[in-house]
Amino acid sequence: MILSARKETPHSMEFVILRSFQNYFQAHILLTKLQDAGVTCLLKDEFTVTMDPILSNAVGGIKLMVSKEDEAKAIELVKRSEEEYRESIVCPKCKGKHIVQIPKQSATNLFIAILTWILGSYAISAKTVYRCSDCGYECEELPEPTEPEDI
Repeated sequence: MILSARKETPHSMEFVILRSFQNYFQAHILLTKLQDAGVTCLLKDEFTVTMDPILSNAVGGIKLMVSKEDEAKAIELVKRSEEEYRESIVCPKCKGKHIVQIPKQSATNLFIAILTWILGSYAISAKTVYRCSDCGYECEELPEPTEPEDI
């Protein structure tokens, strides 16, 4: 009598949501990092959001799903990756490392926030900027990471 071993496929594994994204590129960057580290993961609703971004809120964005078995490892890898990235970004003006993303202070943003609050259940700010908490410098794009200087 020959017994066949059942091979577990991604469809029979239990998955949990690790993160949700509005942006296809950010989702794939993190997916690739986790897959390179041996974490079993996939993206859910990526095609829906990519084809019709207006549906993103309705479906909950692009969901990065990881296997239940790899959840702790994935959380640690993401945490470490984000810390390394934050450490590599410096303010172009004062070289500080405290860059935060905030809503842009403008009349248009205020109007959109009020309008979305009135018509919906929460306010949405249309534009954001990156601000250095040390010197107040603002830019629309996140400053490029810098390489550690050779000694």
